[in-house]
Amino acid sequence: MAKVNDKPFLEYLLNFLTGQAIDKVILSVGYKREMIQDYFGDHYKHIPITYAIETEPLGTGGGILNAFDQVEGDSAFALNGDSMFRIDLQAMQHLHIKTNADLTMALRYLEDTSRFGTVLVNFTNRVIGFFEKKEDSMPGLINGGIYLINKKFLVSGKFGKKFSIEKDCFEKCYKESGIYGYPAKGYFLDIGIPEDYMTAQDEFKRFDD
Repeated sequence: MAKVNDKPFLEYLLNFLTGQAIDKVILSVGYKREMIQDYFGDHYKHIPITYAIETEPLGTGGGILNAFDQVEGDSAFALNGDSMFRIDLQAMQHLHIKTNADLTMALRYLEDTSRFGTVLVNFTNRVIGFFEKKEDSMPGLINGGIYLINKKFLVSGKFGKKFSIEKDCFEKCYKESGIYGYPAKGYFLDIGIPEDYMTAQDEFKRFDD
């Protein structure tokens, strides 16, 4: 709900999804969830909205797993709530199906990955390694915060109720599971630090309706 030009950041994400053939949004909410529920209600433009409520902190993975209780199909996209990565979700889905992936993550090339860490893929785009963030600036692919996840993979029971999607799923499962990357060149911004939050105030003007 952080304001960008007097609109919640989440509203920009939902605007992005309206042009991506998305037919339902499940918002994972917890502390002060009423602020989100009261603002967005049960739909945004033509997209129905439901809420997956965390009564206790479940971690990034547990929150997604909790939301998957409401997923009716075989797979669903999951998006970080504090970053914008404007990619073609249908093209990402095409790669996911073509590779028969368990999970596909959107990747963004950056000249400076020091804040994020890097993801290594092979020639088929299968993930083959993760590298922790370092103070030294170096180019590479970063996790862009958009995932397409097979429901059967996530609800298999191997992760438990509370877990980190990054540490307990990606980094522990990439060797034996089909985790693929989808490198894309779309606009990317993570508002997790004050400097980039201020950048959003100017750059997001292009995304206003």
